[in-house]
Amino acid sequence: MNRRNFIKQSAFTTAGTMLIPHFLKAYESQMLGKLPASNGKILVVVQLSGGNDGLNTVVPYRNDIYYRERPTIAIRPEKVLQLNDEIGLHPAMMPLKALYDEGLLTVINNVGYPNPDRSHFRSMDIWQTASDSDKYLNTGWVGRYLDAACAGKAQQPFRTIEVDDSLSLALKGNSLNGLAVLDPKKLYTQTRSNLVAGLSKEKSLGNEAHEPESVAYLYKTLAETVSSAEYVYEKASRTGKSAGASPAFSPLTIYPNHELGNRLKTVSQLIQSDVGTSVYYVSISGFDTHINQPGQQERLLGQYAEAVGAFMSDLKTAGRQNDVMLMTFSEFGRRVKQNASNGTDHGTANNVFLIGGGLPSQRVLNEAPNLTKLTDGDLTYSIDFRQIYATLLHDYLGVDDVAILGRKFDGIKIV
Repeated sequence: MNRRNFIKQSAFTTAGTMLIPHFLKAYESQMLGKLPASNGKILVVVQLSGGNDGLNTVVPYRNDIYYRERPTIAIRPEKVLQLNDEIGLHPAMMPLKALYDEGLLTVINNVGYPNPDRSHFRSMDIWQTASDSDKYLNTGWVGRYLDAACAGKAQQPFRTIEVDDSLSLALKGNSLNGLAVLDPKKLYTQTRSNLVAGLSKEKSLGNEAHEPESVAYLYKTLAETVSSAEYVYEKASRTGKSAGASPAFSPLTIYPNHELGNRLKTVSQLIQSDVGTSVYYVSISGFDTHINQPGQQERLLGQYAEAVGAFMSDLKTAGRQNDVMLMTFSEFGRRVKQNASNGTDHGTANNVFLIGGGLPSQRVLNEAPNLTKLTDGDLTYSIDFRQIYATLLHDYLGVDDVAILGRKFDGIKIV
């Protein structure tokens, strides 16, 4: 069995299923020591999967072309939550407008990359790996950040966490992968399975000699995953504890009871328990609105806005709002012209939101989309998404962006 197939068949690539046996303790004590140095800043990435329609999210409500090309799905001017004299937010996003009014939201328009790809899978890979559109990488930009943060130091996957039960390409590095944690307690319980007995028996028989690379990688992955699961669970279960307090996490605000609300609640719990994670990754799906877009997008944008509003309120009450920046992106936008099914088809450039993190107040960073200068019916990008990554890595997280992204991208003044 080769390493790739072996790992594919092993549940601990994302969640872990075994105890650490005695022969892994030496590795654990050597490699899972003190936290690598961090500047204390935290980045939370929220991925809107499916290709969110940016033009109906940040609406050019004074643009006649917008209304001409979208006769039945355009947001009427009187309903738009105005940000300035040109653009405003979808009416379902009132909590986000409140964050803008508080000086916490930065809107970046026309974000994309050269030679865009309209395939969901390929464009998402490009965003997650920070590759050129004609290059294929098997590591993600967050995973390479993890490699750099832990190079020559303690090997700690929980420095980057995806709140999910599987790990995205974005968090996979060359030497270390991030940790997928949907429920800290469930992950901890899974890593206490008695399946370890079989592994111990196999080692005692000396079977690992027949495939040393696979077994060595197995032991390393096992140690990292199980130790991380135990560490995260123990830290999270102590959140909010004091004399007489319940060990359960009690958020300082009420979160909406849906998928994104629950996942951002978990992120807040981990932040407030000082796990030591620098990057969190969360996603919400359903934005591929080819048919009957208005109702579906309204529901999804409403869920996104109320979840983010609750999250930022929770952090503010906890005194952590300036330590945490939330970035929201989607793999592409939609075409300017609506289709015949009351929806929109795959497009290219889109908007990105940055929220919190001590950014300068209340900004639309750049120009609104120019609907008179389209590229094959699509918006033309003016900011490469990797410029945003480079700025966040260098200016916010304080690491070498060139080493992580593979080359220099001009930063933008967002931090």
